[in-house]
Order: sequence, then structure tokens, then C-alpha cells
Amino acid sequence: MAKTKFLIRLISAYFKHFRWIFFLGIIFGFLLFFVIKFILPSINQGGTRKIGMVGRFTTNDLPEDILLLIGDGLTKMSDDGIPQPNLASSWETPDKGKTWIFRIKNDVYWHDNTKLISDNIIYDYTDVEIEKPDNKTLVFKLNEPFSPFPSVVSSPTFQKGLLGTSFWRVDNINLFGGYIQEITLISKSKDRLIYRFYPTLDATKLAFKLGKVDQIVNIIDPDPFNSWNTSMVQESVARQQVVVIFFNTQDKHLSEKSLRQALIYSIDKNILGERALSPINPNSFAYNPQVKPYDYNIDRAKELFSEFPEEIKKEIDIKLITTPVLFKTAEKVVQDWQKVGIKSNVLVSSIIPSEYQAYLTILEIPKDVDQYPLWHSTQSDTNMSKFSNFRIDKLLEEGRVELDTDERRKIYLDFQRFLLEEAPAAFLYHPRYYSITRK
Repeated sequence: MAKTKFLIRLISAYFKHFRWIFFLGIIFGFLLFFVIKFILPSINQGGTRKIGMVGRFTTNDLPEDILLLIGDGLTKMSDDGIPQPNLASSWETPDKGKTWIFRIKNDVYWHDNTKLISDNIIYDYTDVEIEKPDNKTLVFKLNEPFSPFPSVVSSPTFQKGLLGTSFWRVDNINLFGGYIQEITLISKSKDRLIYRFYPTLDATKLAFKLGKVDQIVNIIDPDPFNSWNTSMVQESVARQQVVVIFFNTQDKHLSEKSLRQALIYSIDKNILGERALSPINPNSFAYNPQVKPYDYNIDRAKELFSEFPEEIKKEIDIKLITTPVLFKTAEKVVQDWQKVGIKSNVLVSSIIPSEYQAYLTILEIPKDVDQYPLWHSTQSDTNMSKFSNFRIDKLLEEGRVELDTDERRKIYLDFQRFLLEEAPAAFLYHPRYYSITRK
């Protein structure tokens, strides 16, 4: 009993003497627990950014901006439209563009740490035979020579589940009715990007207002966020796109080149945005800045229109069809036409119309300068102007088989010059897009 009392007094004296050490130890323990439990995981996970986008997408048609974060192609396109090595270190064509042989880089791995070899690279093209003679070689055999083929394989390649090779990998995908509602990407440094997709611009803006996303990207109208003190608006010009009016050259009246030219001259294009002169990206190696510019000239427009007989002028009534997002631009164009005395009005359609006189839309400029699908007379499904011209056809045919870059450039310089003279379309401006970020 005496020993027990002595032990208790000894322990009590010990704690009394070292009580501050014990107290500080408890506090340190709690702090250490908090750091391990909460701080370290957040550091390890990196930052998270929630991004809103307009559109409905499946796993097969995600925006290329997102796909390029996840995957790589055999090639990649330089700013001036020249293919550069990417997953492939080099390539060649032994038979003037009908067969293409790509050599695969060493030490490239998929997101699951499987080594990249020719056998696990997936490309699926109609009328193309693909051979894989060894782990480092891919051979594409085409039915016809096609010089732009290296640009075709700049599209990212994936294995099942969007398994790619780039800096970001897919962490999670939420689907509803076959459409992606949300996709989460995680980087090698553990940062996260969460993309959320909304069916309309208004729904995307509402998500930002409600705090469901931190940023919305690639919208044409920044209102009302351009007046908010709590958001930052960034503007960019998409030179890989052009806002264009396709004229139906088979129309009773628009088959007349002089009427198409009058319509183009009458549009005050400079107030719409950054001028576009042709369907070729202005950064392209083959861009021709010396084409007929069709600067705003209302007098020239009236002069051309006055050459039509009075009974024909009374008949002309241009219906300009456009999408809801370009409605304001369409209204401005129609007002300019009416100033010249050309009757016109705007119709809105959410789909590409099968019949039209004039169609205002945003054209995605092809990666390569080849524009055969857009303007060749044989391309009834994609030749929006129903345009037919022997000289243009010949230039387009030559351009897609010529392998020498300098010779291709000469061909497409001529193509733009003759196309603009014929005026099957009005190239207005390169669209502006806005990104809204919460401060």
C-alpha cells in the first residue's frame, strides 16, 4: 500500500514538473494528425479546376482541345500547317503518296504504363490498309496518292477507355443517355480538370453563376460577365475558323457572279471582327494575302446590282439562313444588303438546311490546305455552295497529290485567287471566343 502511494506521488510530481512538455506534445500530436489527414492529401492531389462547355458529346466526338490534352497523334501540326513528328519520329512515302511508312518513337508509354508499339496504335480509316511489320513501323496503304495524309494522322490515337499518351489522363467519365455529362482529367502532377457539358449557352452561364464551374470556355457572347468585378474575361481569335456565307450557285439568281459580288461588297466586314479573306488559315504556309479583298464598297455594290433588269431586281429576295449563335451577324448583313436595294431577310435554323439561297455559318478550316471536299464539283455532300468550276477542280486535284511543299504552296495561292474571283462564298471574319474565369 505504501509503495502504491509513493508511486502515485512520484507520478504526480513528474507530471507537475513536466506538465508543459506534455501539453505541448498533445498539441503537436493534434497538429501532426491534421497535417497528415487533411493538408498532405490536398498537396498530393494538386489543384482542381471545374470548366463548363457548351455542347453534347459522346466519347467518340469530344472537342479536339480536350482530346489533345489526353492523347497524341503520329504527327502534330505546326502553326503554319506543316506536319511535325509526334509519336512518329519520321515518315516517308516510297510511291509518291500512295503508301506512307511511319517510324514510331522509342520510350513512349500509354497511361497504363504499357509501352507504345505499332501493334497497340489504333487508327481506323475507310479504304486504307494498315500493316505493322514490326513494333516500330506502321504502314498505311491508300487506294490513291494523297499528299495531306501526314496531317490526317495528327489526330490523337487512343486505346479503349480514352487511354492516351499525353500529360493528362482520364480519371472518370459520367454518362447520361450516351452523352458525357462530366469528364475528369488528372495530370502527372496530380492536378485535376473537371469538364462539365451543358446543352445551351444559357445553361452554361447559369452553371457559372451558381458556382458549379470555375470557368467557362469557348463562348461567343461574354455578357453579362464582362461587367462583373468578380470575373476575368479573356478574348481570343480563332483563325482556324471563318464566319462565311455560302451562296447557292445553282440558285436562279445567285448563279450570277455579279450578284454574289454585289452582296459581298455591300457588307461592312471590318466592324464584324478580324477580317477573313479566304478559306485558308492566315498563319498557313499557303495563305495568299493578295486575293481580291472585297473591301466594303457600297457604290460598287450598287453599280453591280444596277446592271440587272428592273424586273429581275424586283424578283430578287435573298433568304439568309443561319444558326441562333450568329443571328446578330445575320441581321447586320441583311441590313447592309437592304441599303443597296436588295430585298433580304433572316431565317434561323439549328440544323444545316438541305435547301437554301445563302447560309451563314462558322467553317472549321481543315488542318491541311487541301480543300477538295469544300469546293470540288464532285463533292455534293460537302460542297456547300454547289460550286462547279473546271479550273478550281484541277487545282484541287493537283494540290492533293503534290508532295513538294513549295509546289503545293503555288497551287493553293492560285486556288485562293481564282476562288475569290468567282465568289461562291463571302468570307467575313475570324470569330472571337471568350473564356470567363472566376477571380
